[in-house]
Amino acid sequence: MRKAIAICICALVMASVWIAGCKKETIDPGTWQLVSFTVPKGWPQPAYTFDGNKLTYDGFVLGRKLFYDVRLSRDSSISCGSCHQQFASFANLGHDVSHGVANKVGIRNSPGLANMAWHTSFFWDGGVNHLENQPINPIQNPVEMDLPMADVVTRVKMAADYKEMFIRAFGDELVNSQRIFKAMAQFMGTMVSDDSKYDKYSRGEAGGTFTEQELRGLELVRRNCATCHKEPLFSDFSFRNNGLSPVIGVNDSGRAHITHDAADLYKFKVPSLRDVAVTAPYMHDGRIKTLEDVVEHYRTGVAASPTTDAAVAGGINMTDQDKKDIVSFLKTLTDSTFISSKLFAEPAK
Repeated sequence: MRKAIAICICALVMASVWIAGCKKETIDPGTWQLVSFTVPKGWPQPAYTFDGNKLTYDGFVLGRKLFYDVRLSRDSSISCGSCHQQFASFANLGHDVSHGVANKVGIRNSPGLANMAWHTSFFWDGGVNHLENQPINPIQNPVEMDLPMADVVTRVKMAADYKEMFIRAFGDELVNSQRIFKAMAQFMGTMVSDDSKYDKYSRGEAGGTFTEQELRGLELVRRNCATCHKEPLFSDFSFRNNGLSPVIGVNDSGRAHITHDAADLYKFKVPSLRDVAVTAPYMHDGRIKTLEDVVEHYRTGVAASPTTDAAVAGGINMTDQDKKDIVSFLKTLTDSTFISSKLFAEPAK
């Protein structure tokens, strides 16, 4: 009898959740309660902790809608999600550099957005140092979304489909840039990639058994790459010149664009290796197309300059087999659950 009562109560609860999910526009009924943020075991504390921006279901849903809304661009042709595709760990698969309104192109590759809560700065040059301020750059950039924030606020304020969402997320219908950015931070800040084969291996879980080649690759990465790509995030988020020759005709000084310091010339933010197998092409300008060629760059392609990082200067000694082993390991860093989760997918129209 008690079991039957429990089943009935459970059914009623699930029914109410399903109704709420439909009314609140958008997350698959069975997954909405997964909107949360937990620091994975063994990981450092994140830089962004949602202090002053309490993570809620309604805030997350609003942020997700804004992330995928083309109305945040001048000609309503692209959204944040246009250049940050979920199946590519929110990078832009196959595009060397970002593509914006009116077919304009930028000079930098669109980086993946996984684990943004741990980033201490954003963009290849670190020009923004807070997650809640990050969206303003691509939104206002003339070769990306090209829309002044004042116009973004006006468009969102006038859109009938947003009114109720702001009330649910913030308690009233006031629309301003701060609330837009806070909602987007709730969505982007929960993008955690932490369930790859490597993670299962690290936790001793089923599905984490490495092949001999993958184990050799892990050891080689730890020996040759850990100066910049530290576990478990596989980046130290520093700025380094990894020996890429400047492209003639492209004036991109990297970190020096922000600091105006010659010592920072051609230094770019160290990207994470997580999900790297699905984020091609590579480097700050997308010039390298495959993982094999990335590894070869560090073996034979490092260009000497006054700011080339000492960790790669002169190239890294490795055999052809070492290259294969490293690539084999890098493929274990893909979190298939993260890149296919309905939680982060574009909402139905």
